[in-house]
Amino acid sequence: MEKEEYFPVLKDVLSAERVLNEILEPTPLLRSRTLSDKYGANVYLKREDLQMVRSYKIRGAYNKMRSLTKEECERGVVCASAGNHAQGVAYSCSKLGIKGKIFMPTTTPKQKINQVRMFGGEYVEIILIGDTFDAASKGASLECEKSNMVFIHPFNDPKIIEGQATVGLEILQGSKDPIDYIFIPVGGGGLLSGVGSVFNQLSANTKVIGVEPQGAAGMKKSFEEGKVTELTEIDKFVDGAAVARVGDTTFQISKKVTSEIAIVPEGKVCTTILNLYNADAIVVEPAGALSISALDQYKDKIKGKNVVCIISGSNNDITRMEEIKERSMLYEGLKHYFIISFPQRSGALKNFLSTILGPTDDITYFEYKKKTQREEGPALIGIEVQKPEDLKKITDRMDKQGINYQYVNDNLNLFELVIQ
Repeated sequence: MEKEEYFPVLKDVLSAERVLNEILEPTPLLRSRTLSDKYGANVYLKREDLQMVRSYKIRGAYNKMRSLTKEECERGVVCASAGNHAQGVAYSCSKLGIKGKIFMPTTTPKQKINQVRMFGGEYVEIILIGDTFDAASKGASLECEKSNMVFIHPFNDPKIIEGQATVGLEILQGSKDPIDYIFIPVGGGGLLSGVGSVFNQLSANTKVIGVEPQGAAGMKKSFEEGKVTELTEIDKFVDGAAVARVGDTTFQISKKVTSEIAIVPEGKVCTTILNLYNADAIVVEPAGALSISALDQYKDKIKGKNVVCIISGSNNDITRMEEIKERSMLYEGLKHYFIISFPQRSGALKNFLSTILGPTDDITYFEYKKKTQREEGPALIGIEVQKPEDLKKITDRMDKQGINYQYVNDNLNLFELVIQ
């Protein structure tokens, strides 16, 4: 007899809610005036960034660890995480008195590492390994085999999924009107499968939209292939959602409850982060901005509708803000890089500034190396413009002047070599 596939049923999600009532208060569901006015809709934000560990991950972690037997607690736990799940496990270790080892990618922002250390205290040991979540996960699995500890998976576990599903219960309990669309960030799929399953059972008419970063769209790829498909390369920028392989369990649930998967460029995510901070003083991490970043793609469909976006976390390292601003400006077409061959004579740069740059253009990066015995020397120049269309004015002027240049933004390999 074929084994029945797991699906989160309401009684189990309600049980998880009772467990979480031991430590959590429901997070607010707030109407965003800025986004509502922009899209002509009622846009509500589920503020999981206001959790005690500043992300929804505490829900699944605590629900799972509260289900462990006394013998399992004595063995201790191991987890792998890019940061937010690690904080949830660390808090749960300290709260429940369970020893834990937490494997994190070496690329994890320091802010998240420090938070894990703070929440876990003497109960946790942090091990930094590999460049991605998947590499950290392999290290954690090996540790479980060696030490006979219990693995607390960040998404591919029924108790984790049921814990994350309580976000969906709170949304429906806090909403006065029927919800037409809900946008859910996707990493490994725990939040999507959990919240999606709740809406599938209690609000079947709601369109459930999963949102992935362009550089790590594993759920979208798996949907297209009809099976869990591991990505060979990922962009690690949206660290909370940079997962090469989604869960087998989360995949089979998500494909039943998801209406669509939306893909957003990392640069768009950066623009959303800056806009949220400037307009509403909301601080989010890249994964936390995913759901809102997808709204532009649905602006015609959501007009006049009731829309919920889950802000999944706010564990953002302030040292990343320069990179976030840079990525945003590149995406918006406001910053451009060129390699330009300058004549090796005095006045060449002055001539360039006076004849090529417009009155609102600004040089933000300049690197020049003089070549001996050469008529020309290369310079790498970054130019910030006020409007995207100003780029063509610059290139037209350079063409007219016969300047030898190479536009770097469109050449990814060259851009990463000389800029990043």
